[in-house]
Amino acid sequence: MSDTYAVENKKTKSKSRRKIILWCWIFITPNLLFYAAFQGWPIIMNIYNSMMDWSGLGDATFIGLQNFKELMSDSNFWKAYGNTFVFMAGSVPPLMILSLIAALIVNNPKLKFATAYRTVIFIPVVTTASIIGIIMIFIWGTDGAINAALSNIPFVESTINWLGRSKWAMFAVIVVFVWKNLGMNMIYWLAALQGVPRQLLEAAEIDGAGTFKKFFYVTLPQILPIGAVITLVNISSTLRAFDLIKTMTNGGPSFSTDVISTYIYRFAFSSEMGLPRLGYASAAATLFALTIAVVAIITALARKSGAKQGESK
Repeated sequence: MSDTYAVENKKTKSKSRRKIILWCWIFITPNLLFYAAFQGWPIIMNIYNSMMDWSGLGDATFIGLQNFKELMSDSNFWKAYGNTFVFMAGSVPPLMILSLIAALIVNNPKLKFATAYRTVIFIPVVTTASIIGIIMIFIWGTDGAINAALSNIPFVESTINWLGRSKWAMFAVIVVFVWKNLGMNMIYWLAALQGVPRQLLEAAEIDGAGTFKKFFYVTLPQILPIGAVITLVNISSTLRAFDLIKTMTNGGPSFSTDVISTYIYRFAFSSEMGLPRLGYASAAATLFALTIAVVAIITALARKSGAKQGESK
């Protein structure tokens, strides 16, 4: 009797499990269809187009890996390729640190008008990047507000052509990018900070820990997992940066701020290089996508390895 009951119970659980799996597939299928239509299919077509000689009009000619071979010998492509990672390396660390500091300040319950400060910091996030880029051309111009402020400093003898010199253009773009995205990262950190148990902070205060010790020994370990996610989000956004760079410098001067996205746009949609070359631009996008995939895999493996080491300890 007990054996029969066990078999029936097992069948019931198995049936219930299959029903749950079925409903999961029913709910996830629309998302999969949308992803296939708006992400999967464009990726497949991009790879297909990368092996074509096509201007976007008329018939396409299959040329195999010729576009990739041309990319390998294009110094401007490798310059844009390197600039993309320079932009990432110059933007992510200050963005993470400054937004964390801003979050710590506005998260202080004793701070008056904290909501107003949050709003002011967040305003650039909801402002269109292209509009910000156009405005920043005037602010960072030779006769702009930045040079006007610097002219009041005694040891600054001459104005700096921020956007017109290769030496300074990338720095100016990075500063504006960090300023624009500071508010969103502050919100991420605020969500992490509000998840820190108050009991731990109160226990640290009872033990005599000061502000810095509470942060480094209590708060920071608690928010580091979310910090890793924020870092990945920022890396993704910097590698895809386009509108701000396009409007501020258009990749210049002398391609010093040219990144992969502006490079692809130049060949695919702009008349700067003559007749559009959608096949060549698709090859550049495919090659860079492979690089990003490799970086993502290495990052995932590193995080998995770190998690295993942490568990073993």
